[in-house]
Amino acid sequence: MGEVREINGPIVRTRLPGAMNGEQVLIGQQQLMGEVIGREGDEAIVQVYESTESLHPGESVKGLEHPLSVELGPGLLGQIFDGIQRPLNKLYDRSGDYIARGLNIPALDRDKLWSFQPEGSLQPGQSLAAGAVLGTVQESETITHRILVPPTLEGELLSLAGAGEYGVEEPIARVRDHHGQEHTLQLYQRWPVRQPRPYAQRDNAVAPLFTGQRILDTFFPLLKGGKAAVPGPFGAGKTVVQQQIARWSNADIVIYVGCGERGNELVDILDSFPQLTDPYSGRSLMERTLLVANTSNMPVVAREASLYTGITIAEYYRDQGYDVVMVADSTSRWAEALREVAGRLGQMPVEEGYPAYLASRLASFYERAGRVMTLNEASGSVSLIGAVSPPGGDFSEPVTSHTKEIVQTFWALSKELADARHYPAVSWTESFSEYVGVAAEWWHEHVNEQWYTERAQAVALLSQADELARIVNLVGPEALSAFQRWTLEVASLLKEAVLQQSALEDNDSYASPEKQFALLHLVIDIKRQGEKLLKRGVPVQQLLELAVLTQVKRLKSRYSSEQVADLQGYHETIDAAFAELGSEYPELETHE
Repeated sequence: MGEVREINGPIVRTRLPGAMNGEQVLIGQQQLMGEVIGREGDEAIVQVYESTESLHPGESVKGLEHPLSVELGPGLLGQIFDGIQRPLNKLYDRSGDYIARGLNIPALDRDKLWSFQPEGSLQPGQSLAAGAVLGTVQESETITHRILVPPTLEGELLSLAGAGEYGVEEPIARVRDHHGQEHTLQLYQRWPVRQPRPYAQRDNAVAPLFTGQRILDTFFPLLKGGKAAVPGPFGAGKTVVQQQIARWSNADIVIYVGCGERGNELVDILDSFPQLTDPYSGRSLMERTLLVANTSNMPVVAREASLYTGITIAEYYRDQGYDVVMVADSTSRWAEALREVAGRLGQMPVEEGYPAYLASRLASFYERAGRVMTLNEASGSVSLIGAVSPPGGDFSEPVTSHTKEIVQTFWALSKELADARHYPAVSWTESFSEYVGVAAEWWHEHVNEQWYTERAQAVALLSQADELARIVNLVGPEALSAFQRWTLEVASLLKEAVLQQSALEDNDSYASPEKQFALLHLVIDIKRQGEKLLKRGVPVQQLLELAVLTQVKRLKSRYSSEQVADLQGYHETIDAAFAELGSEYPELETHE
């Protein structure tokens, strides 16, 4: 036991001999939860995850002898937690709209019984490796929850419970470790949030994370286990992009962490997600989704903890062999929490007031993403997508610039595109992906071997069109040649027919890889055929007046992902239109 000595906002200095860095503590009569973040002699510096109003020097401090940890077990999916894994629905039942301080409610329901099925091959006396599967629980209709031996334990299985109904705290197995100490295992386990969960090795298998958004999947792909950032100013559409990823991505589990964002944005997510249907199972999306909600008016240091809470739960499901995508909205608010804590501690600020360790903290967080071979030889992944909210859309500010150096996929949002009602407002000039060459292997094998070359042609076309647009702004369109005017027209067609995508239209909200390539292939085909006719002397104005150009813009909404064959058949219409126009210039056919 110790006592409070000094209070500075969320930072409390306490006399707590023997406290360890990272240890959880309870402070005062209200039992406020905190975490030791520094030691000075017999004093411990504690960051408190709740408001410290009315706390005064002399109140008691109790160390819990374990680091800030989360409960991992059946019952996580479908829940909404705050930044330190307290279930918000139970907090609401207990205290109403405003969360009372000192409420420490377990994350997992202690009264609910789960139907446990033991692993049939396990027998007492058998040697168990760390991470071995003890049995399964059906957590939802679509997710089978595998009960694992903790990663830090291995030894001899002494007993294993039979099939039946068990609460999360009831013993299901006993294991004797190599030191002769016996351990009782339950349906759940605890794990420190700041310590990455171990795995056997990295898995280099290629599997793109498909979001159903054409500009993301086709132009700037992300692999399962990859790291991505979505930076953008206010009003550029970050929230919609993240919701589309959460809804349509081909991951098994979705974890959405609202870290310090405005309350109205998180309320919209909390209201909309339970009403969404999982496109892969036809059931509620919440059956494979978990939300961590920490709004901007919640305690700032709980905001800092929320990202670690989310990534630890993501790693837990990864260890069960699932592909998990975690969306963090936003890492800028998380970095602001670091800045405030550093300021309270009197640490020397560097660029824009952020602490010197900002880059290393960001890097260590993103490094917890990855596709791995788990300890039980399953394959799982954590794909990490962090939103960034640079003030004024300035991508040179510290959080955005450091993040850009860390991630392999950068989906930069443009306010200019958003103002022009071009959604998703992902800038094709500022975005990049380092996974293109690797992803091409998958596209070559599963969709079409021309994906890599046609994507490259499309990117080059957009770049050329941007240069030509600057020329037009300076000297007017009359300065352009026929081929340059055609380049501008096809680039405009590419933007409208492929890059723009409506989240509100049933046929356009999601595009399968096959549909994405089919639309891209149509535009590239139009570009080639138009260039051939220009070489034969066809006036560019006649090309620009072809009705087929307008028709192609509507195909994304006309055909669903299940109608790709019909979409591919539209090449015949394009061929006929260009052939009819070219037939008027037979004397130049020899110059093709």
